Amino acid sequence: MKYDRESFGRSMAEGKNCNDSVMDNYAGGTMLVNRYLKTLDLREKARRYRNKIFRAFNPKTIPIRHFVCLIGLTVLISGCAMVGPNFVKPEAPVEKAWMEADDSRIKTELTDYSQWWTTFNDPVLNTLIEKAYEQNLNLQIAGIRILRARAQLGIAVGRLYPQQQAGIGAISRTQVSDNTPASVAATSPFTSLGLGFDAAWEMDIWGKFRRGVESEMANLEASVAGYDDILVSLSGEVAGTYVLIRTFEQRLGIARKNVKIQKRSLQIARVRFEGGEVSELDLTQARSLLRNTEALIPRLETGLRQSKNGLAILLGILPNEIEEILGPPGPIPGVSDEVIVDIPAELLRRRPDIRLAELQMAAQSARIGLAKSDLFPHFGLFGSIGLATSSDTATIGGGLGGSDLGDLFKSDSLAWGYGVGIRWDIFNYGRIKNRVRVQDALFQQLAVNYENTVLRALKEVEDSMVAFLLSQEEAGYLKDSVEASKRSVDLSLLQYREGLIDYQRVLDTQRFLTEQSDRYTATSGDVVFNMVALYKALGGGWQIRDGKDFVSEENMKEMRDRTDWGGLLTPDELKPPAKEEDSDFWRTPDW
Repeated sequence: MKYDRESFGRSMAEGKNCNDSVMDNYAGGTMLVNRYLKTLDLREKARRYRNKIFRAFNPKTIPIRHFVCLIGLTVLISGCAMVGPNFVKPEAPVEKAWMEADDSRIKTELTDYSQWWTTFNDPVLNTLIEKAYEQNLNLQIAGIRILRARAQLGIAVGRLYPQQQAGIGAISRTQVSDNTPASVAATSPFTSLGLGFDAAWEMDIWGKFRRGVESEMANLEASVAGYDDILVSLSGEVAGTYVLIRTFEQRLGIARKNVKIQKRSLQIARVRFEGGEVSELDLTQARSLLRNTEALIPRLETGLRQSKNGLAILLGILPNEIEEILGPPGPIPGVSDEVIVDIPAELLRRRPDIRLAELQMAAQSARIGLAKSDLFPHFGLFGSIGLATSSDTATIGGGLGGSDLGDLFKSDSLAWGYGVGIRWDIFNYGRIKNRVRVQDALFQQLAVNYENTVLRALKEVEDSMVAFLLSQEEAGYLKDSVEASKRSVDLSLLQYREGLIDYQRVLDTQRFLTEQSDRYTATSGDVVFNMVALYKALGGGWQIRDGKDFVSEENMKEMRDRTDWGGLLTPDELKPPAKEEDSDFWRTPDW
């Protein structure tokens, strides 16, 4: 009769006789009996565990119903309470009418400012605005900020779902010390193998994560308003710089004309000096005035060159490329004597910097609630499920025969667990309350900043309006002055030739003509520049980006090649939510 360890242990447990030789060969029989008895007990436990597992995953049994009900209750509770203040649009002091509304040149009515630069009827200016919108680097940076804000919103939305989840897998080799207590029969070393999935979900009882979504949605809208604000400033700066360039060109032209006039006067003075009719003083005075006028030209050329360089930067091109776009020197764009300005209240709805200040308040208001949620207990669900096996000779399911790694996908390799947890930061020594106070102080700063932004916007409109009206009057006076100065120069030269007056009178009239001509041209440019400033202050021009990408195709291609952006690079994904959806912060994740 042939015996092995298992059969010998079984026969001993059943009280059967065994010969001495067998006993000698299996000197550890007594120990094996004890191990076998433990193995029988482990098998019984394994059977009970398997039954529990099958009951747990049977929808008719109590445990799974409890778990499903718990998840459902979690979702319902998570949609109830939201601590912290709900944002309310602030009131701002707005005057009912503009201070210059009684002026006949100011027409108060609703109008479209989306492409205000077209009122100047200058094709070059239209081209410059279009190129600046497409190529300006600061605007591109603002567009990329919108993409970043959209991704941050995706992070906040992801926190509404189980915050921790991970697929896990491990294989290990274990050597058990022979000098430690042995509870079951085991082979040492042995190999263990396991696969599983763990998850933990902090329930949004107090609206912590919904406030986070609310804050990031406002932050996304604020980034769009910031983009619009840069676009308004960009169109104003491009138009203003273009007007400055044309003004410099006109001033240079007038300076060169005055140089020609003064050269002719110098020639007259030289002829009379050489003829002995006048002293050398007339000659030196004529030369001094000429050189002074000629010295004006390099200064004007410097301003012109610097203005062109600045315009090139606004267009995102090299300075030597701007000449081709500008073409030859041209006139200062013309403006109408009248301007249409709508009521002050419309300014709050149109100016993007005011919307930006308001949305920054909305985002910060939600952060107060987010900080307050830490004052309350945090509830969470956790669970895990997986498969595990080992090559040990003594396992719950395999008894003394043990298991092997091939048993991983058998039903008795299943392991699972779930539960509910609570965490409450009780002894925080005032840290949480002071974090709430910090967020509240930041909100109040933004509230004051909002009021200041509104007042500054009203000031900019009033300043540019009065500057436009009064610069028109100044230009009218200077125009008459220049006409009179030209006549004075002609008369003085005629009388000087005839010897009726000395050269000082000629000198004075020519100097005055030079100054007044330059002032008139500069003031004519100021009239147009103030008109540009008025349109910029009214907040128009950002509407040209409607339906277009915030980021250039070149930048988007680089970003796509480098990172998986999913669908976030499309304009539809970057639009703020519709107003009727503002209170619905439960969104699907952005994969």
